[in-house]
This record gives sequence, C-alpha cells and structure tokens, in this order.
Amino acid sequence: MIGQVMEKIVEQGLLYDFYGSLLTGHQQKIYEKVVYENLSLNEVAETEGVSKQAVHDLIRRCTAIMRGYEEKLGMIRRFGKIRESAGKLKKMAASSEIPKAQAALIERIAEEICEDLES
Repeated sequence: MIGQVMEKIVEQGLLYDFYGSLLTGHQQKIYEKVVYENLSLNEVAETEGVSKQAVHDLIRRCTAIMRGYEEKLGMIRRFGKIRESAGKLKKMAASSEIPKAQAALIERIAEEICEDLES
C-alpha cells in the first residue's frame, strides 16, 4: 500500500516536471497545491471556491493529460535511458581495462550528460 502511494507520488512529480508547463495556469496552480504542497482536496476546494469533486476531477484529468503526453513523446522514458547509459559510461571509466586518459575523458562526458539531464 505505501509502495503504491509512493509510486503514484513519484509518477505525478515526474509527469509534472516534464509536462506541467503544458497545462493551463489554473491547472498548474491546483495540481501544485495538491501534489507539491500536499494540501487536501477539501483545503484546495475551499481556497479556490470550488467543490472537492471538481478538484479531484481536475487532478485526474491533468494526470491523464500528462500521461498522454508521455505516451506520445516518451520524454521520461528517454530521460531514464540516457541516465542509465551515463551510469554505464561511469562504470566503464572506473574499469581498469581502459587507459587513464580515456577513462578521464569518458568520466567527464558522463558527468556532462548527467548535468545536462538535471538542468
């Protein structure tokens, strides 16, 4: 149960990080209050002057929209693959089978990739 809740939170965060800017300003505001500020549906409904059901529906709709973007664009999937490849490069650089000069270059390139992914 806790694992599923954590997975949902991580998924919502990733979706929003990649696709949140494609939502309307209103959708972003409500989504952030629920997902990032961890406000209850009731709290958000009260501050926004809408029903709890309206907030719930908006969160579900936003999540579905962003999942649709991921299905079409696959940015989160690609991000994960690139991060994994950079990790493999780092392991390769640490290998004693590669000359130090090449290992240092591979390590630097892997670090640059990771930095680019995080910015």
